[in-house]
Amino acid sequence: MDHSRSRETGKKEVVMLSIVTALCLLGDSMLYVVLPLYWKEAGLESLWEVGVLLSINRLVRVPLNPLVSKWYERSGGRSGLLLAVALTFVSTAAYSLQGFWLWLIMRGVWGLAWTFLRLGAFALIVEVADNGNRGHFMGLYNGLYRLGSLVGMVLGAILAAWGGIQTAALVFAGASLLAFFPVLFSIRPSFVKEPRMSSAPSSEAVSLFRWPKGMAATMLTGLFVAMCYQGMFTASLSRLIELFHPTMVIGGILIGSAVISGAVQGARWLWEPWLAPWFGRLSDRYGRGKLFVISMLAASILFICVAAGLSLPLFLLALLGIQVTATILTTVMDTLAADDASRRENSSSAMMVYSVMTDLGAALGPMLAFWVEERAGLPLLFTGMGVSLLLVSLGWRSRRVLAYRS
Repeated sequence: MDHSRSRETGKKEVVMLSIVTALCLLGDSMLYVVLPLYWKEAGLESLWEVGVLLSINRLVRVPLNPLVSKWYERSGGRSGLLLAVALTFVSTAAYSLQGFWLWLIMRGVWGLAWTFLRLGAFALIVEVADNGNRGHFMGLYNGLYRLGSLVGMVLGAILAAWGGIQTAALVFAGASLLAFFPVLFSIRPSFVKEPRMSSAPSSEAVSLFRWPKGMAATMLTGLFVAMCYQGMFTASLSRLIELFHPTMVIGGILIGSAVISGAVQGARWLWEPWLAPWFGRLSDRYGRGKLFVISMLAASILFICVAAGLSLPLFLLALLGIQVTATILTTVMDTLAADDASRRENSSSAMMVYSVMTDLGAALGPMLAFWVEERAGLPLLFTGMGVSLLLVSLGWRSRRVLAYRS
C-alpha cells in the first residue's frame, strides 16, 4: 500500500516537473522554426550566425553539467529549479532585442537554465522510479514537456509571422513565470541524494573521463542520436522543406515553409504525451535493445528517403515517420542512461556524464548541419545521417551489446 502510494506521488511529481519544463521551453523551441527564416529581424548578418546561436546554448552545457550536478548534490533540488525558471524568463525576454553578441550571451543563459531543468528531472526520476516503471516515467516526462515545444514552434511561427520575433519572445517570457508555482507547491524540496563513499573498486567509479564497463555504448550513442535529431534535423528541417516544397495550399490558403516545419515538428510534441510513455512501458516489458535497433533501422531508411525529393504527401509522411523514431530513440536512450545510473553509488554523476554527451552532440549538430549545407547541400546531409544511423544500428545489433542491454 505504502509502495503504491509512493509510486503515485512520484508520478505526480514527474508530471509537475514536465509542466515546468514545458513552460520554460516555449521561447527556445520557437527559435528553431523562426530564426532560420527571420534572422535579419534579430539583427544578425549571416546564416552562419544562426547556426552558432542555435548551438551555443548546448555547447555551454558541456562544462556547466558538472557544476550544476555539484549544485544539486549540495542543495537537494528545488533551488536549482527555481533558478532555472528565473534564468528562462531573462533569456526569453531578451530575444525581443537585437544584436548577435547579446543573443549569444542570452543563449548561454538559457543553456544554464536547461542544464538545471534536465539534471533536476533525471535526478527526480532516478529517485522515484524503479526497474519496473523507469521507462514509463521517463517517457511520461519526455512526452509531457514536449507540449512546450509544440506550443513554442506552432504558436511561435504564427506570432512571428504576425508581430515579429519580438512579440513572440515577450509572450513566451511572460508564460515562463507560471512555472514558479508547480516548483514551489508540487515538487519535494530535496530529491538528490548526496553521493556516499563507495566500497566498489575504482574501476566502477563514474566521472566525466572515467566510464565503468558497459557505459560507453550508451554514452557515445546518446551523443550521436542527440547530434542527429536535436541538432541537425531540428535546425535544418525548415530549410529542407523550403528546398523541396516551399509552399503548400490548404483550403485556398498559402502556407509557407516556417509554418509547415512548425506543424511537422509540433506533431511529435502532440503525440508524444501518449506515445512516449507507451514506448517506455514496452521497453520496461520487452527490453530496450530490440526496440532501439528496430527504430534506428527505420530511421535510417526514412532519412535517406526524404533526401531523395519525394512528392509532397510521401515527403510529409517520411518526416512524420522520422519524428516517431525520435520519440522512441529519445525515450529509450534516456532510460538506458537511467538504468546505468541506478546501478551506481553516485547516480547523479552517471547522469551528468550522459547529459554532457547528449549536450555535446546537440551542440555540434546545428553547426555541422549548416556547414555541410553550404558546401554539399541538404540532400547529402540527410543521406549521410541515414547511412550513419544504419551503421550505428548494426553495431547495436551485435549479440554482445544486445545481450547486455536487454
